[in-house]
Amino acid sequence: MQPTATVLVYSDDSNTREQVRLATGRRPAPDAPVVEFVECATPAAVLKELDRGGIDVCVLDGEAVPMGGMGLCRQIKDEIFNCPPSLVLIGRPQDAWLATWSRAEAAVTLPVDPVEFAAALAALLRERRALHA
Repeated sequence: MQPTATVLVYSDDSNTREQVRLATGRRPAPDAPVVEFVECATPAAVLKELDRGGIDVCVLDGEAVPMGGMGLCRQIKDEIFNCPPSLVLIGRPQDAWLATWSRAEAAVTLPVDPVEFAAALAALLRERRALHA
């Protein structure tokens, strides 16, 4: 049986969540685990899923409404014990400093570039696997 990873995707926009799923495919890289998605459209749903546990990486839409992914990222880093690594989707490259403020481990710009996104997600999954090996 192949190892799997659970990736939480937060965005109020179903098209953004779909971009993430399509960019990832079954797995973001040949050496990465097969990915299963948990989709959340609200900050409350994200907190509920993180409290439940089992999330390996969070992908958070920085342009989400009413709460952007960067603010949510900073909140979960403060509130969730052993918070999984986070990748934030930013509106423009100039917003990279905000991603740093949010304490996200990675950031990619919207719209999702499949190659850039898959590489960033695979790197976070590899790090997560190494920590828990």
